[in-house]
Amino acid sequence: MTKILVVDDEVNLLEVIKDYLQKEGYDVFTSVNGEEAYRLFPLLKPDFLILDLMLPGLSGEEICRLIRRESNVPVLMLTAKNAEEDRINGLALGADDYLVKPFSPRELVMRVKAILRRTARNNLAGPVLSFNSGDLEINEEEHTVRKKGQEVRLTPNEFSILLTLAKNTNRTFSRTQLIDSALGFDFAGYERTIDTHVKNIRQKIEDDYKEPLYVTTVYGIGYKFTGERL
Repeated sequence: MTKILVVDDEVNLLEVIKDYLQKEGYDVFTSVNGEEAYRLFPLLKPDFLILDLMLPGLSGEEICRLIRRESNVPVLMLTAKNAEEDRINGLALGADDYLVKPFSPRELVMRVKAILRRTARNNLAGPVLSFNSGDLEINEEEHTVRKKGQEVRLTPNEFSILLTLAKNTNRTFSRTQLIDSALGFDFAGYERTIDTHVKNIRQKIEDDYKEPLYVTTVYGIGYKFTGERL
């Protein structure tokens, strides 16, 4: 069974989320504070993390930042903040998606399923893509990326976007095309989310993210991958 860890200090909401997810067949674990959740994470090794940003003790932002140092587990953030900047900041920390409170539990389940489907697609077997004399390697089977031989941790959405671009070298994708091709038609985010993911990818794989060699901007249109494939 897919294990999901849900972290939220609103006990009633936590129970509702747990009930809906269990009805869909998921194995659900819960926590009401950040420090406990961070201790539980390496013990449970969940397949999915649902994380409220505003938690007592260790904040959701800090948990996400710490977990991203060691895991690419899918993360869905819950937040009461509706400002675009707050949502972008959450994605910049490494979240795969966000959901603004109040929300429908059915929508949450839909988001979880959509992200897990994308993760499953990424884990399908395939070749290793190598670029610029081995400077950058993308392994579809292992769902890993290496830069100069060192593994780089990408979130599932970041990996999907990079893989889509890398398999279509020099093809320009608009933001909408990247959402459809990399994240799927059921992705519930907005177009500017792509910019945040691209920024994260550049910071992880480029020697100088301000002067990218791999994921470049086509002004007024979108992005393309310009690495030289072996």
